[in-house]
Amino acid sequence: MFRLTQYMQQLVNPTPVRVRRGNGTGGVKPVVIWNLTRRCNLKCRHCYTVSADVDFPFELSHEQAMGVLDDLSGFGIPALILSGGEPLSRFDFFDIAERARALNFRYLALSTNGTKLVGDTAARVADIGFDYVGISLDGIGKHNDWFRGKDGAFDEALAGLRDCKKRGIKVGLRFTITDSNAHMLADMLDLCDSEGVDKFYLSHLVYAGRGDKNRGEDTQHIRTRRAMDALIERAWIAVAEDESLEIVTGNNDADAVYFLQWARRNFDASRVAHVEDHLRAWGGNSSGLGVANIAPTGAVHPDTYWSDYTVGNVKQVPFTQLWNGDDAMLATLRQRPRPLKGRCGACAFKEVCGGNTRIRALQITGDPWAEDPACYLSNAEIGLDQDALTDSERLTVTPFRGKRNDPEHRFF
Repeated sequence: MFRLTQYMQQLVNPTPVRVRRGNGTGGVKPVVIWNLTRRCNLKCRHCYTVSADVDFPFELSHEQAMGVLDDLSGFGIPALILSGGEPLSRFDFFDIAERARALNFRYLALSTNGTKLVGDTAARVADIGFDYVGISLDGIGKHNDWFRGKDGAFDEALAGLRDCKKRGIKVGLRFTITDSNAHMLADMLDLCDSEGVDKFYLSHLVYAGRGDKNRGEDTQHIRTRRAMDALIERAWIAVAEDESLEIVTGNNDADAVYFLQWARRNFDASRVAHVEDHLRAWGGNSSGLGVANIAPTGAVHPDTYWSDYTVGNVKQVPFTQLWNGDDAMLATLRQRPRPLKGRCGACAFKEVCGGNTRIRALQITGDPWAEDPACYLSNAEIGLDQDALTDSERLTVTPFRGKRNDPEHRFF
């Protein structure tokens, strides 16, 4: 996850760099995204778990799930995110959530489609005290309903968002950008403003599950760049005007490099160098190091999208042992730099990006270390030979307009 607003704030009010990644040996404890169930009342076009509104076999029992919680708590992970499918569809969701809260995880979040978050359900979620609830919307009105496979899903999710806000829950909206909905980004940001949303998360499409089946709908690079221009401008406005909306992006760590290039055009060298130090300390893609996934069946994966690679299963071996074991793929993912190839291997910013999302490279080429096809930066922008650029790679940079087009609020 690239915390755009956070790094924008570093340009304005620099703070000391804290290195969280360690030396790549796996000593960093991961954020765990736990897919509690594959059952879901929606059927989204990008669903990496290929969920549906049926019972799936071999999911963890109640007793096994409670054992996982105890193990994760003893490990001292920094954050636990309960996801699905639709996690509220699991028969013992509230038992799991209440136990997680009692175990005092430092950060407890819920990832949901929002359609069930009304009335008594919203009240129970509020009583548990989740630190954050993320609700997914992939467009406005009927487009979201088409994208998510259910008429009325937009209105139901919006009602869930409002019930959460009414109860004082910190709420974010998640939006997966594709060619079909890229034009709705401004409307999504307006929705955040009108509903008092705390965080906006733009996710790039990942080629896993239905997302792989529909990868032809992935955003064209020029549209991705325009979306990032809009988000950078919106993040600057939020920081300059002390607005509360936080903007983050996910599943394309080239966003950090794009932001760094923007900062170089608009800020003095010392501030840019400070932000670059922060970005290198962050290190980009964190699969297998700062992020882990537990599937509904108990399988442990390097991230939520890498379902074809299993480290082991918590039914047989505790997560802690699996994560601290000698798995070869985890060891390679934790290398810095990773053994990247092609443009990713030659990139001058691989310490910032970390090689981006490896599953896309794997799905396209069969090689997890090949270049990520979703990197939208030109050769020149990643430090490759300018003479090697094609006409299509000589992209025009959209000028930044500053705070509400006011020249008095240009940059330092």
